[in-house]
Amino acid sequence: MQSILIANPKGGSGKTTLSTNLAGYFAAQGEGVVLGDMDRQQSSLSWLRQRTRALPPIAAWDAHEDDDFKPPRRLSRLVIDSPAGMHGKRLSLAVKQVDKVMIPVQPSVFDMWATEEFLKTVLEEKAVRKRRTFIAIIGMRVDPRTRAAVLLEEFLARFDLPVLTYLRDTQNYMNVAAQGESLFDQPAWRVKKDREQWRPLIEWALASD
Repeated sequence: MQSILIANPKGGSGKTTLSTNLAGYFAAQGEGVVLGDMDRQQSSLSWLRQRTRALPPIAAWDAHEDDDFKPPRRLSRLVIDSPAGMHGKRLSLAVKQVDKVMIPVQPSVFDMWATEEFLKTVLEEKAVRKRRTFIAIIGMRVDPRTRAAVLLEEFLARFDLPVLTYLRDTQNYMNVAAQGESLFDQPAWRVKKDREQWRPLIEWALASD
């Protein structure tokens, strides 16, 4: 099973948005996918409970109290939504157990400050693994015309990590989430621009190391 951890210590950075839509993509391709939720708020699993049987199925894993980090192994893809403030032993264990880590970052100085030490921590694990494609960053709610977007780009350039894509700020994510859906459960024409922004993210997720 390929496993992908969505992580950032800052609350509201877009972890659940990434997690649910990535799981939705895999399910739409007919793959067996598990959506794990390490957060006590269980936002991803709440989204999953809204999902109807008419949509491609996604299995649930409540990882909030699973200290041994033992996800189900019967399916081919595992996407894990992590909590805000995850650090120390729990962060180290999660990073060691997964194949890839996606880090969402918003164009805000507060988000950048909160993310800096976290990036240094996961980069230590990357150095141990010596794998270039182990960790990647996604810019969230980014308007490329703004000064904030420029500051985010300058901040991310300080780290030896790929920036896969910048996802725009749109109501499409909120609208589909309310129904337990992802962008990939919608007609392509309705979310065409957003799917285009997701393409490099998906290519990276599917690529072998």
